[in-house]
Amino acid sequence: MKNISKAGLIGLVFALVNCQSVNSSKMFYEGVKPKMVSDKFSFTEGPSADKEGNVYFTDQPNDKIYYWDWKTNQVIEFLDKTGRANGTHFDKDDFLITCSDDNGEMWKISKDKKIEILFKDFEGKRLNGPNDVWNDIFGGMYFTDPLYERDYWIDFKQDTPNKSLYYRNKNGEIRKLDTFTQPNGIVGSEKLKKLYLSDIDAGKTYVYDILGEGKLSEKKLFCEMGSDGMTLDKHGNLYLTGDGVHVFNREGKKIYHISIPEKWTSNVTFGGENNDVLFITASKSVYTFPMRVRGIK
Repeated sequence: MKNISKAGLIGLVFALVNCQSVNSSKMFYEGVKPKMVSDKFSFTEGPSADKEGNVYFTDQPNDKIYYWDWKTNQVIEFLDKTGRANGTHFDKDDFLITCSDDNGEMWKISKDKKIEILFKDFEGKRLNGPNDVWNDIFGGMYFTDPLYERDYWIDFKQDTPNKSLYYRNKNGEIRKLDTFTQPNGIVGSEKLKKLYLSDIDAGKTYVYDILGEGKLSEKKLFCEMGSDGMTLDKHGNLYLTGDGVHVFNREGKKIYHISIPEKWTSNVTFGGENNDVLFITASKSVYTFPMRVRGIK
């Protein structure tokens, strides 16, 4: 140690501190609880924030997409007839990508509501029903394709026997990467070079190292909990949903539980002006929860 300069020692300490998950007492404001914004929906899902911090989300039974305007704290209808959109995510160009499972499709929607159906099958067979999606910096997307047979599907026949994780590159080529019991929530980080995926029926969440464009390491078990949706904060803490929101640190240890007074909490993301408001979709309602940490970019 005597050969390390003072500046070097300070740098070493700084690095050690920053490689650890932030203490949960520094993540939350004392006495602040999640606040309902609206409860006018049938079942909310798929929240994702645009570049301005507004959060778009779906009401799948009613086939609508809404957005939360952080400036006014109002919920505004964005689109009717969405292909029964479920999970969503904004790509690098601020287009909204939706898992529109009415016909097993993925949609690309512009802010002026122009719709492009990106694809609806894999190797000529209808997908089961894309559920959640995360877009990378290469212009590609990782998406999950479980099977939840919907009562609004007409003459559905399962063409794809496996329930899998896929990658679609910027040229439209799709590859199957891994197979699960019932893959559901997914989120990634370019900064951390990690991709997280929940196998909800197996009660497990896995993590991959992102090795390149559409290239992943072997999956590793992250924690013994399944999840409907998920998000990450800038410290690498992972937020899982179900009975409220469960927060896990980077080592897969549960560090906090956010209680939500609803039967089911489906999904979560960060939004707002400074990306420090946790936006929560839960059954017939949506909630906001101001945080002392920000979502990861």
